[in-house]
Amino acid sequence: MSRHKLTSSQDWLDRLNESRHALWLLFGLSMLETLLIPIPIEVILIPWMLWHPDRKWTIAAVALAGNLTAASLGYVLGVTAMDQWGDTLIGFFGSQEAYETFRSEVQEDGFMTIMSIGIVPIPFQIAMLGAGATGYPYPLFLLAAMLGRGLRYFGLALLVALVGDAALRLWERHSRAVGLVGIALFSVWIWYEVTT
Repeated sequence: MSRHKLTSSQDWLDRLNESRHALWLLFGLSMLETLLIPIPIEVILIPWMLWHPDRKWTIAAVALAGNLTAASLGYVLGVTAMDQWGDTLIGFFGSQEAYETFRSEVQEDGFMTIMSIGIVPIPFQIAMLGAGATGYPYPLFLLAAMLGRGLRYFGLALLVALVGDAALRLWERHSRAVGLVGIALFSVWIWYEVTT
């Protein structure tokens, strides 16, 4: 893959890729994204996979492992804490309306509901809390989460494998704008959490 002059973000990705702690960091970030931070982990996955395509499958697998670990913790939190702290948890992770909608959808078609939430780049917190609180079977919850998020992460790796050079050129042109949008979204989320 041809490389143009390194920018600071590309240099950072090279240093990250060479670090022996890189995959543990990715695992932790994937857990945080699943549990707390409503910014898709793809902000890191896409450029990392594009600049280091030899590790794309490993990157996808580690991101999925972090997601499933956090989803399991969220499920347990839904089982054990919703009765006592449900309003607080729902308020922190989403809205009561979103939670009630999810609960009714789980009762109608739980597996597909959980899997579809895993596929789309929206926060997964309501799904894991709701699945735990409603007593949805854990093995089915984990399988649905694995299929949904696996399609996202391994789909990215497949896309890099198929159109890596073209995607890299596109990323080089728009990476700064994507980064600024990510920072803006994170700032809005922090402001919202502090003021509500």
